[in-house]
Amino acid sequence: MPASFSTSLPTATSLKRKLLSDDDHESNRPSKLPTIAEAGTGRPTRPLRQNMSATNVSSTRRLGIGPPPLTMPRPPVLSGPPPATITTRPISVALRCVSQPKVASRSAGTRTLSGPQWASFGVVGNNDFRFQALQSQGQSSVNLRTAENAMLAADMDAERTKVAALRAEQLTLTRELASARTQELSHRRELISQTDELEALRKWHARELLELEVDARRRERELHDANSNLTATHEDLERERKASASLKEALSQQGAAQISLKSQNSALQAELASLRAANDGTAETVLTLRVDLEAARRRIDELEAEAHEAEMVRRRLHNMVQELKGNIRVFARVRPLLPSDLSHPGDEKAREEALANMSFPDTRDNREIVLSSTSESATGQERKESWNFSFDRVFEPQCTQEEVFEEISQLAQSCTDGYNVCIFAYGQTGSGKSFTMEGGPTSETVGMIPRAVEQVFQVTEELKSKGWEYALEGQFLEIYNETINDLLGKGEFDKKKHEIKHEKGSTRVTDVVVQRLRSAAQVRSLLALANSRRTVAATLMNERSSRSHSVFTLRIRGTNTHTGQVCEGALNLVDLAADRLKETQNINKSLSALGDVIAALGEKSEKSEKHIPYRNSKLTYLLQNSLSGNSKTLVNVLNLSPLAAHLNESICSLRFATKVNNTQIGTAKKQVKSTS
Repeated sequence: MPASFSTSLPTATSLKRKLLSDDDHESNRPSKLPTIAEAGTGRPTRPLRQNMSATNVSSTRRLGIGPPPLTMPRPPVLSGPPPATITTRPISVALRCVSQPKVASRSAGTRTLSGPQWASFGVVGNNDFRFQALQSQGQSSVNLRTAENAMLAADMDAERTKVAALRAEQLTLTRELASARTQELSHRRELISQTDELEALRKWHARELLELEVDARRRERELHDANSNLTATHEDLERERKASASLKEALSQQGAAQISLKSQNSALQAELASLRAANDGTAETVLTLRVDLEAARRRIDELEAEAHEAEMVRRRLHNMVQELKGNIRVFARVRPLLPSDLSHPGDEKAREEALANMSFPDTRDNREIVLSSTSESATGQERKESWNFSFDRVFEPQCTQEEVFEEISQLAQSCTDGYNVCIFAYGQTGSGKSFTMEGGPTSETVGMIPRAVEQVFQVTEELKSKGWEYALEGQFLEIYNETINDLLGKGEFDKKKHEIKHEKGSTRVTDVVVQRLRSAAQVRSLLALANSRRTVAATLMNERSSRSHSVFTLRIRGTNTHTGQVCEGALNLVDLAADRLKETQNINKSLSALGDVIAALGEKSEKSEKHIPYRNSKLTYLLQNSLSGNSKTLVNVLNLSPLAAHLNESICSLRFATKVNNTQIGTAKKQVKSTS
């Protein structure tokens, strides 16, 4: 074996150890040698010719003698992975393959051929020849590999140089990266600072923008105001120009008028001279007229004094007339038959059967009413009964509301004179009490309350010319089951407790609404409000029948500005409740107490000392001052039903009214005060 081949082995082995990876588990596995063409020799690759002694070769391979079959080495792949991982394995394999024939040749040269081996000498010689050829070929491959290894070593040195350069460059880049990070951190800090400054600038800019907008709006308003002022100034200027033009025209007209006035002035001066002459003649007449005027004024004062005295006389005479008629008067009123009272309104026979037998014999004074009925006695004989009653006035069914009010209108006059007046409406359910007191919607059917209030306002207006000034107040109360409710208030009924307080000459109820009255229309609206709140229920006799007493009180206070005289009066208009179920006991209690009070007042007039049971019911206690000595009391009106079915109730009502009518009380006292 050539010396170059043996000297190159350690180099190849050491190169393999340096380049081979530690974890390469395929290093001990035999691999093929790269072909000569792949090694980069440039010669064409040609397959080896098969020797004739292939049998011996195969047998030699089976015996483990001789090298393994050679393959052409692979050239290094410069574009792929590093050369150390590609080329070392084929080189080491090739070296091992080449070194094996060396041992074999040595052993073959030292052996002594004898016996049968000599016979195969020719075959062995042929194999040696082939081995030499292969050895020369392997030597060339080794030389080629040596050159390649040298090239690889140079490449490795270049790569190491590059790696060193890359490491130096990496170190430089690391330093630059650290510097860049430091710069980035500083830049970030600067960015945060700049962001804060930018945010502050934005806020400042927003404030500046808002201030500019406010200033712009203010300037727009100022501009608008200036434009408005300019427009107004232009209008004023135009108006002044027109006024100036009209004044110039008027001036020219006045110039012309002045000329005419001068001529008229001359004429008037001449006339004035004549009038002065006439005035001197009328001066004496003026003196005479002044004397007459003073006499007329004195006469007027005398007539006013006489008128005031006549008014006082009229009041005294009016009071005397009322006292002569009686402080307690009873009127009876029979309501007409209504269509709702008949099952068949068109049947005349049914009408006659439904009507009670009532007659009015006193056709001149209308003071009597006679009720009669026919019944069978126990023996079967016909029995006739009649009841005759006499009152201050009896109103037949055809009488109107105006005729009824004519009889009580003078009592409204007494209120303005300083007296307390109390007017009652009493009767059974369905007899027409509410219609008599409140009336209907038309002017002909207006009731006693609106008519009385309207007359009071009319009288106060007439008395203004005589120096009287009046203040009117009104309240509307309900007494239901001995409980007082305010019909003009807003609270719930039977919840608020009202107490009756009596002072000297006046009565006051706590926690009630007292309205200042200025017109009759206001009173009508108050009545409508009270009716909407009043306790009303349906009964068998009437669709709507009151189950409570209603008391409308009109307080009148008059002051005479000439004499300083003050008078106070009250008008009480009472609608008494009728009997009904649970309320019957309290209603009968109120009516019985009213009868007891009236009877006690009659006895007191005969016996000066007599207790008056005003406290027996809330109704009599409320009307105490109106039922006492300074009052003119009237039970108005006893309302009667014309139906035969109600005859017994009508007789009971007439008997109660007769008892009241027979009562006499003392003279009414006028409530008059004097002021300095």
